[in-house]
Amino acid sequence: MGWTRIGMALRRCTLISLSPRVCATNHPQPQSIASIPSRRQMSTDAQSVAARLSSSGFIRSQGLIGGKWTDAYDGKTIEVRNPATGEVITNVSCMGGRETNDAIASAYDAFVSWSKLTASERSKCLRKWYDLIMAHKEELGQLMTLEQGKPLKEAIGEVSYGASFIEFFAEEAKRVYGDIIPATLPDRRLFVLKQNKTDVGKFLQPVGVVAAITPWNFPLAMITRKVAPALASGCTVVIKPSELTPLTALAAAELSIQAGIPPGAVNVVMGNASDIGEAIVASPQVRKITFTGSTAVGKKLMAGAAGTVKKVSLELGGNAPCIIFDDADLDVALKGALATKFRNSGQTCVCANRVLVQEDFIQHEVLVLIFQSPVVGIYAKFAAAFSNAVESMKVGDGFGEGVVQGPLINDAAIQKVESFVQDAISKGAKVLIGGKRHSLGKTFYEPTVIADVESEMLLSREEVFGPVAPLLKFKTEEEAIRMANDTNAGLAAYIFTTNIQRSWRVSEALEYGIVGINEGLISTEVAPFGGVKQSGLGREGSKYGMDEYLEMKYICLGNMS
Repeated sequence: MGWTRIGMALRRCTLISLSPRVCATNHPQPQSIASIPSRRQMSTDAQSVAARLSSSGFIRSQGLIGGKWTDAYDGKTIEVRNPATGEVITNVSCMGGRETNDAIASAYDAFVSWSKLTASERSKCLRKWYDLIMAHKEELGQLMTLEQGKPLKEAIGEVSYGASFIEFFAEEAKRVYGDIIPATLPDRRLFVLKQNKTDVGKFLQPVGVVAAITPWNFPLAMITRKVAPALASGCTVVIKPSELTPLTALAAAELSIQAGIPPGAVNVVMGNASDIGEAIVASPQVRKITFTGSTAVGKKLMAGAAGTVKKVSLELGGNAPCIIFDDADLDVALKGALATKFRNSGQTCVCANRVLVQEDFIQHEVLVLIFQSPVVGIYAKFAAAFSNAVESMKVGDGFGEGVVQGPLINDAAIQKVESFVQDAISKGAKVLIGGKRHSLGKTFYEPTVIADVESEMLLSREEVFGPVAPLLKFKTEEEAIRMANDTNAGLAAYIFTTNIQRSWRVSEALEYGIVGINEGLISTEVAPFGGVKQSGLGREGSKYGMDEYLEMKYICLGNMS
């Protein structure tokens, strides 16, 4: 079905090129993670951190297949670089179709034994995995900052956030319930099962082998949000992390082994996106694909999965509006907009891609005399306060003291941001703060605020995936809703208002899977995460996230009278 095009799209999505220059045959031998105590005081120099993590076994370079750390069969490797410095951290196995097929076979074999465990037994393994991740959250956070670039505090926060999915689904494993349906006839009994019995009376979790394809922007949380419910329901997994950030995934996989999750239940392959993707899509043993990434790649995965009718969960691109009404609490709106726009340097799918602010207008002169208030709206006041706050943000290496904005992931990412900003300027937008590469060089970009952005500009139409906040004006509630919904994306949206009736009206009218009201950080393990329209299918997190990995069986018993 033309998977080569999918692989190319995957590489574009992850902003990487797998060229012969970076594939080599020299491969350092990995060390196992020692049973070391969690370190609370660590130096923050990137090179010393990398050396210490490597000596402790936290930096792994091989894939995981059937519980064994495995080189690429042809010996090739790919570089993993620190985006803040451009330096090579290590080389990891550059795997392809053969390794992926073996990982799938390993997961398929492990499914038989893993799915036969009781929910309580699986829960205990997951809980141990959670405990190990939390015990080493500083090391994992530093590893994440090394390969992804986000500030260390933010990276450690992601470790806790990612671990929360493991903890939550460890408990949800014991709460998978079916239904008894009132019968339509007196001699019938109707049941709905989510845990099905085989002819030998063993409980099997229904989906089977899951392929989890994850992005680089959240190297741990996007894995645990998929893998934890899969394991909790009895599925086994093949993880394909981004080639830009595989080290966090490999370290988490090692901790899963230490937690007692059996060989083959968790497998990790990384490298040639085309070959790996082709193997995943073609294999009848893979019964579900769960993917976080671009809408373009998600569409191709859907098409490929149709060949074997796999279940598919897709968390795709967004174009999140952040709507600030004139009755908003300005301090709350500023705090929320800053959080949702500039977290991870704007490299998240739920970042505010468009900041819609109710514009100022002059009231009738009689009303001005009566109320001594000639201007209604919040645009000018918000733009000034927002720009001042953005200007104070410290940019730098994620290990630096007080840094809140790290680098973008690579050159392709910063070039995209530059092109979007130039498009807006050429069409009349005005840069209030930033608007260019940072003086630090490399892939650092200045936190940016742009005013007078219009709907036809790229900043309004597509995800910028960078630290750029476009300000758009609206007059009325109806116009704000129309502008917000004028996109094929529908992942997250934000509203800032003190009017409870308005918050309810607008949240119902917005065509988005997630709505934050007076809050910029909305993700949590206990709530369903997912979009509508072309932002994806299915939900992750919460009790609803378990259903993505379970089949439902209706049983009708007749002649019961």
